[in-house]
Amino acid sequence: MAPKPPKLDKAAAKEASRERRAASKARRKQIFEAFKMQRREDKWLLPLMILALLGSTGVVFGIGWLIGYPWVVLPLGIAIGALLAVSIFGRRVQRNVYSKADGQPGAAAWALGNLRGKWRVTQAVAGTTQLDAVHRVLGRPGVVLIGEGVPHRVKPLLAQEKKRIGRLIGDTPIYDVIVGNDEDEKQVPLRRLQTHLSKLPRNITVAQMDIIEKRLAALASRGAALPKGPLPQGAKMRNVQRTIRRR
Repeated sequence: MAPKPPKLDKAAAKEASRERRAASKARRKQIFEAFKMQRREDKWLLPLMILALLGSTGVVFGIGWLIGYPWVVLPLGIAIGALLAVSIFGRRVQRNVYSKADGQPGAAAWALGNLRGKWRVTQAVAGTTQLDAVHRVLGRPGVVLIGEGVPHRVKPLLAQEKKRIGRLIGDTPIYDVIVGNDEDEKQVPLRRLQTHLSKLPRNITVAQMDIIEKRLAALASRGAALPKGPLPQGAKMRNVQRTIRRR
């Protein structure tokens, strides 16, 4: 007797739908927990979100009043206000998480793990027993070496790694960055690392990235053992940022 694929397909679709509902419920719960956590630490969060919602709604409603359609445009004002409120929430959560992570061993590695875009990150390609480390990022600008730790120990690591990979990638640009808050030393704060990378010029194509990645893969990592990232209080909010960006 021939099998009945429609029933199987229907069962699979039902199971997939149940999994999507469960995932959506988990995301909502995660966002709510993060909101409660952030609200306890940030007294301005709720007032700013309410102000954004009411302000945007009021402005759009006022424009609608002038053109004679206030109630027609009211839903648009509420939607814009809600988007602004969510944006404020996401930005303040991100600032809070980066503030807690800043200065902890592995903070740069953690931040690189959250990079948006087509970056190819290799963590701890070089390091010391004091948890100083150099991470390698491959992207359209070329190769970017990210150092974290005590500057006088990190600088020799960066120079050594730059020389090592320079033999393999020829004229491909190599940038080096030290994560820190000393402006005189031209360090890049942790919270601005993503922005700093995104402002670098595009020097190579995706096809060239593939070739360089294969060459770099031949290099054995000599980095010291390093935590994958810090675990600051509220680190779970990192997943909330991803969830908010997807919405």
